[in-house]
Amino acid sequence: EATLQKGSWSLLKDLKRITDSDVKGDLFVKELFWMLHLQKETFATYVARFQKEAYCPNKCGVMLQTLIWCKNCKKEVHACRKSYDCGERNVEVPQMEDMILDCELNWHQASEGLTDYSFYRVWGNNTETLVSKGKEPTLTKSMVGPEDAGSYRCELGSVNSSPATVINFRVTVLPKRVEEEKPSPNIVTPGEATTESSNTLQPLKPEKMLKGRLLGLLIWGSLALITGITFAIFCRRKVIDFIKSSLFGLGSGVAEQPQVPKEKATDSRHQ
Repeated sequence: EATLQKGSWSLLKDLKRITDSDVKGDLFVKELFWMLHLQKETFATYVARFQKEAYCPNKCGVMLQTLIWCKNCKKEVHACRKSYDCGERNVEVPQMEDMILDCELNWHQASEGLTDYSFYRVWGNNTETLVSKGKEPTLTKSMVGPEDAGSYRCELGSVNSSPATVINFRVTVLPKRVEEEKPSPNIVTPGEATTESSNTLQPLKPEKMLKGRLLGLLIWGSLALITGITFAIFCRRKVIDFIKSSLFGLGSGVAEQPQVPKEKATDSRHQ
């Protein structure tokens, strides 16, 4: 359907271009036939790409695909039938970890008529036990042990009587992972102690030396500034006190005049 829409859109675009032009008569007919010839080649390219990429993309199993057939231009469901068996997958999982069996294939989402995923545990006597069934394409079992090793089978159902895909799994349970013990950060090993002592003996880097010098200059500059401000305030007070004392001293000298003794003043009058 997508291929037909793409081809029809291209045809209508070229047809509108010709009808909107001023071409008439025999030239119009020639242009129309040439356009149809080019559109035929373009549509053939679209069909070839569809057959290569989108037509029955499943490599195994049965895929139900809705197609539009050219003989009647109607939608019909087409069954892309290939081998049901999609192979066997080997799965290795360490003990006490999660086991995940994935049964989904890349064409399952595009297929129609699919139902449920069924996972079976296959035993040695050719019997099997249903483990899970549903829409989820994965089977997850946490904290597996040696008893979980063995064969499993996944079957995807369809609306038809036969399954769509069958995938077998062979699970191997490995020994439990050994986690390396890391020493506590508070415990100093002899090697680390030697390293730390060698680090303390190493000279400081130029960047650290420069930062130390700048910090020292900043501290001394702050002290000098504080000292200068204190000295200026002290000097200012001294100058103000000196000016005040000078002004008060001059005022008292003008106001006070020398007094003549009374006896001398009387003698002068008699004379």
